[in-house]
Amino acid sequence: MAERFLFIKPADFGDLLLATPALRALRETFPGARIDLLVPPASAQILHGCPYVDELIPFDKHAFDRPAALLRPERWLGLVRLARALRRRRYDVVIIPRHLTTRWGALKFAALALATGAPRRVGLDNGRGWFLTDRVPDEGFGARHEVEYDLSVVARLGAHTEDVRLWLPSDPGAEAWADRLTARWPRPLVVLHPGSGAYSVARRWPAERFATLADAWLERHGGTVVLIDASPEVTAAVRQAARWPLVDLGGKTSLLQTIALIRRCDLFVGNDSGPLHMAAAAGVPAVGIYGPSNHLAWGPWGPHTAVVKRDLSCMPCFYRGHELGSPQGCPERPCLTALPVEAVLSAAEALRHSAREEANTWSR
Repeated sequence: MAERFLFIKPADFGDLLLATPALRALRETFPGARIDLLVPPASAQILHGCPYVDELIPFDKHAFDRPAALLRPERWLGLVRLARALRRRRYDVVIIPRHLTTRWGALKFAALALATGAPRRVGLDNGRGWFLTDRVPDEGFGARHEVEYDLSVVARLGAHTEDVRLWLPSDPGAEAWADRLTARWPRPLVVLHPGSGAYSVARRWPAERFATLADAWLERHGGTVVLIDASPEVTAAVRQAARWPLVDLGGKTSLLQTIALIRRCDLFVGNDSGPLHMAAAAGVPAVGIYGPSNHLAWGPWGPHTAVVKRDLSCMPCFYRGHELGSPQGCPERPCLTALPVEAVLSAAEALRHSAREEANTWSR
């Protein structure tokens, strides 16, 4: 009888992409199994059409961020309905590749896992995984990359893959849109992402630094520099600080259009956020700028990637060890405010050069 798996990953775009090698391992090892994924509604679209998943089940993780949420009857009713729906599916295995950073978070995952009635529950354990039947040691944030942690969890079930690349969706309409848009732009095409998810805006390198980077690139190499972010205010700050004209697409592209545009760029530079992982998944040269966050845990995963950061004893200041730490960093944020433009520009130029050299080697 084919097994039924529930993969619980209440994560944003970037983390969901980082989970795709583990999902691929499950599908390749258990081709006849049913694999469902419990994800937040806002980020589920990044995996629509993923061949490793049978169904995306929406779950609003933010609805239960605090214990006080349980005092609201509508939250209870939603949780009860979800628990009943999951139990009716009769899962054999629940997979939780998640760090149990807080006691409340561990209780939430315990409730979800036990509510399914699944006889086997596998996940990361840092001492709070009492509800798991199969415990994979959690050595702390950054002891392994998040891709490797996810793969280690499914490996406990015997699932393996030789292909550890990230999967990325593709939409014909978005791809055609990107073809039309980029056809008239001079090359090289550089995409800059100066934003970050709302959870930690402290990850953002200052807008004026991105503007100086864009100016320096255009002065040295020409081409086209495009700004992307979900918020037009973020990209407008960069565009207004730059001396050279930049293409500002802030707030003007859908998720699938953003991915299609990134696929066509010659270089991507951005903060630690979802679009950086999209660029790594697309295989384009991608430079990630890291400050408060943990690059060993969430650095770009791919062959043509680089991380630029300072070497300070206080880094990273959140997701460090087994603790959440300070998502908003310190007021001064010297890890980013003192990170020079030349360091990022040099990394971008070196990465672009090495990618072109490798392409030339393969074409000979």
